[in-house]
Amino acid sequence: MNPKSNPFSSAGSGLIRGGLSAYGEKIFGSGSEYVQSNISKCFSDPQYYFQVNDHYVRNKLKIVLLPFLNRGHWTRITEPVGGRLSYEPPINDINAPDLYIPCMAFATYLVLAGISLGLSGKFTPEALNWKFVTGMMGWFSEVMLLKVSILSLGGGEAPLLDMVAYAGYTFTGMCVAVLGKITLGYTYYLIILWTCLCMGIFFIKTMNRTLLSEVRRYDSSKHHYLLLCTALTQFPLMFCLSNISGT
Repeated sequence: MNPKSNPFSSAGSGLIRGGLSAYGEKIFGSGSEYVQSNISKCFSDPQYYFQVNDHYVRNKLKIVLLPFLNRGHWTRITEPVGGRLSYEPPINDINAPDLYIPCMAFATYLVLAGISLGLSGKFTPEALNWKFVTGMMGWFSEVMLLKVSILSLGGGEAPLLDMVAYAGYTFTGMCVAVLGKITLGYTYYLIILWTCLCMGIFFIKTMNRTLLSEVRRYDSSKHHYLLLCTALTQFPLMFCLSNISGT
């Protein structure tokens, strides 16, 4: 008998094709959802980090550069969205991380580095490019330090862009230090110590009240040691990156 003329054979082939199609859609659909959920968990929404205004930028710079003057709370504001809690964007919450200030601070750092190299007679495109590379390496190292600190506490994962934003605030203090070195000479050493201290306090407050609260579960016995370690790493990092004309 010709199998093409057999209605049972045609029906069976149709069922098999339909079953395989549905199974494939289920596999690839679940895989796609898994990838999307992990991407959203790690990277969040990049546009969220650029929702800022002048008022936010001014007050955020005060908190970053003079953290001990902040009399308000350090916790982030939440709002119910789609049946779950979501964080308010930076424009509505001074404690929310943003990428506008870190990006602008990094660009300003490179401009000041170029000026410092020019005043010392050491400016070349290669020298400025090397400052860009070392700056990015320092930023990356800061992000990895925050990530390792959170993982070592035995908690979950904070969004990656949150850590990139918090690590990038270091360049605000770096700009102040480099500007002090250009304009005030040897007073730079006092300024760098001051900015390192302020950045250390900012990181302790941020990690304690904001970044670790996103993890929700961590080993409190290691908590204070890691906070202190993170604060102390600001000193060698800022000394290294702000020493423009010395390299």
